[in-house]
Amino acid sequence: MTNPTPTTVAAAPPPAHSFGIDVGGSGVKGGVVDLSTGALIGERVRVDTPQPATPDAVAKVAAQIVTEFGWQGPVGVTLPSVVTGGVARTAANIDKSWIGTDAAALFSDALGGLPATVLNDADAAGLAEDRYGAGRDAKGVVVLLTFGTGIGSAVLHNGILLPNTEFGHLEVHGKEAEHRAAASVREDKDLSWKHWAKEVSHVLETFEDLLWPDLFIAGGGISRKSEKWIPLLKNRTPVVPATLRNTAGIVGAAMAAAGLGGL
Repeated sequence: MTNPTPTTVAAAPPPAHSFGIDVGGSGVKGGVVDLSTGALIGERVRVDTPQPATPDAVAKVAAQIVTEFGWQGPVGVTLPSVVTGGVARTAANIDKSWIGTDAAALFSDALGGLPATVLNDADAAGLAEDRYGAGRDAKGVVVLLTFGTGIGSAVLHNGILLPNTEFGHLEVHGKEAEHRAAASVREDKDLSWKHWAKEVSHVLETFEDLLWPDLFIAGGGISRKSEKWIPLLKNRTPVVPATLRNTAGIVGAAMAAAGLGGL
């Protein structure tokens, strides 16, 4: 008796489109993403973040956005939080009641049972920039840093995300990195571009000595003025401005929902 020839089951192709929602302190934004290009299909929808930004209130807004598109399928959601196993572990610019909340289950329930993948907002931006934006041609280790009120971080190796890095809290010359070089520090202290770039250089030099990245991507609103400060940096690793900007969170969330980036 001969053994039957084993049957090989082909892996399902990735979806062509996916849906992402980006939860921020002032707005909740969502849209359909073309995964072949990283472009939004149609316009994004934005709703003011409810105040207080409690889990139930934010989940209700997310459901409103998904319903507006008539989307049926997995949904990715960013939060300004460390997220492990779908559970929010921290909360920045959202209500502290998020801490300990099973965010993935919460959003799935609000979406009528649609699968929900939840990830940190900087991680989502890193996924998007690495695949479709400023890092699309880069190999090796890519580090996205978002310069804003603090410093968010995302680390990828050949397109695979190491989630929930919090390098903004790393001590650099006696201060947390974000207390030294966040965009808010430049504004609050009225620093010149040259002075602030010196602080950013110190931070980048510390990060690169630990990680030896191949590329830094500078995100956050201040990346729009990159010509004023990136040429002043003294660290050894190339630094380029982010390119996706307002869509990066949505795109990265949609990628996560589709299982791209190792999530």
